[in-house]
Amino acid sequence: MDIEVLGALSVRKNGLSIAPTAPKPRQVLALLALHSDQVVPLATLAEELWDDTPPRSARTTVQTYVMQLRELIGEALARRDGERRTAKDVLLTLPGGYRLETEDDEGTADFREFERRATAGHRAMDAGDHEGAARLLREALALWTGSALTGVHQGTRLRTEAERLEEARLAALDGRIEADLRLGRHRELLSELTVLVSRYPLHEALHGQFMLALHRSGRRSEALGVYQRLRATLVAQAGLEPSAALGRLQMAILAARPGSPVPEGARVTELVARAS
Repeated sequence: MDIEVLGALSVRKNGLSIAPTAPKPRQVLALLALHSDQVVPLATLAEELWDDTPPRSARTTVQTYVMQLRELIGEALARRDGERRTAKDVLLTLPGGYRLETEDDEGTADFREFERRATAGHRAMDAGDHEGAARLLREALALWTGSALTGVHQGTRLRTEAERLEEARLAALDGRIEADLRLGRHRELLSELTVLVSRYPLHEALHGQFMLALHRSGRRSEALGVYQRLRATLVAQAGLEPSAALGRLQMAILAARPGSPVPEGARVTELVARAS
């Protein structure tokens, strides 16, 4: 079974899609896929579908959605000669809930592969292997094709999962840019960071990285301008000043000679730590 959630939802068995088009059965499949090989309680599925106001028929309705998913799984299983499993062996009914079984398959889950590569990339960064970190984190980010769970209506549970994945994506992006900065690729980063600070106007780490890349490219005045624009946005939208760490980066750039490296020996993501 091949599962993709880092973009449009896709769940395929034997090359055939088992993702329904109807919104609510699609939500059920998305939640089961994100927790594949784990029991998803009926109460969790009901919360996803109806928040805090499930109908009296919630159990029966979820059973109907599961039956629809099993029909699609059965069609996919029929494509493989010698397949002995039934749809009930793939989508199991267990005490208290359901489990989508993938452990016996040779398929992939993009979110798990992302987590594996991102974790390896962060470890490489901590070990000082900047080249390896940049490569691994770039590979992890390449698995994303859009926003998580595109095309799926998101209730409370799926919205939380999508936000968690997006935070992990941003952490990997921070790390990959940091690794590239350590490797002296500041000029190559300028166009990408121009887009990113526009997309994430309150993200201090990205702004700090942009400031450093500009400064190291001999564009100190523009680096200082990035700080001033971020400050104006933070004050206007959140009533906050930039963090002390970002202020120290600004002062370091002000005090440095044009083109000199700032700061030496420190990660921008450490200097520009997010306020808790």
